[in-house]
Amino acid sequence: MMPANTRVAASGTWRRDRFQTAQSERWYVVHTLPHQEAKAEYQLFRQGFRPFVPRLQRTVRHARKLRTVKSPAFNRYLFVPLDLDVTRWTPINGTFGVARLITAHERPQPVPAGVVEALLDYTDESGVLRFDRDLQVGQVVRVISGPFAKAIGQLDRLDANNRVKVLLNIMGGVSAVLDRAALQAA
Repeated sequence: MMPANTRVAASGTWRRDRFQTAQSERWYVVHTLPHQEAKAEYQLFRQGFRPFVPRLQRTVRHARKLRTVKSPAFNRYLFVPLDLDVTRWTPINGTFGVARLITAHERPQPVPAGVVEALLDYTDESGVLRFDRDLQVGQVVRVISGPFAKAIGQLDRLDANNRVKVLLNIMGGVSAVLDRAALQAA
């Protein structure tokens, strides 16, 4: 098992400029071994690739305790930009933590243009996907972290301090004040 700080050691702090692609580069999907996204990311980074693992903050309940963790948004998948005419991509398949690069007819298949770019656009400075920027009062939302995780409700109020008031559809309607990052559109 990898130490918890391996991701930080590999990539330092999360930087958007690390994922700028040249015009000839496209994004490709790497299928990882189960629970090996961080290991694959670290090993690919060490080989000179620029892997991108979209992460979400999730609330994990264990032994009556809640804790918020960063976990991959797509289990067993990460993205890597490649220029197939210049980059030797075959070493990716032999990388620790990697199952295979997604291919068809023995060539890697690119992700449709704009998909990874949109994920990068929704990623904040700590490397976590934030889908809360488009929230509007009256909208139906889902709580994605905290004690009300997975609850559905209606957005009642937004304030300047990233706090929101939500009327949750539990126990006949409970009003809760939450962090804006704990919500996504339902």
